[in-house]
Amino acid sequence: QVQLVESGGGLVQPGGSLRLSCATSGYTLDNHAVGWFRQAPGKEREAVSCISSTGSSLYYADSVKGRFTISRDNGKNQLYLQMNSLKPEDTATYYCAGDRFPGREEHLWEGLLYEYWGQGTQVTVSS
Repeated sequence: QVQLVESGGGLVQPGGSLRLSCATSGYTLDNHAVGWFRQAPGKEREAVSCISSTGSSLYYADSVKGRFTISRDNGKNQLYLQMNSLKPEDTATYYCAGDRFPGREEHLWEGLLYEYWGQGTQVTVSS
């Protein structure tokens, strides 16, 4: 059974940093497209940052470029999202997602193409 479990969320002041982690079981990150999505109350889910199966392609939402960094440790089977210079508008539940089938390099931002999802971790940016 595939499980993705996010951690690292919390309450942080504007300008602060958080590092989200996504631990997996029954699933290998290597050679699979994976990514981070978020959903704020009353808003649609949006792609935040994704990495292709080989790692050669990265996607960042315009709103997080230059502030967030996605990374993957295939040895530990973990996905990370380093979030710096956080803003109140970053407040949302953050989810990690992974492809069922290996090899995808395109359309990384399309949430419908991801098969596996975590339960989410809440990030609140507020003073």
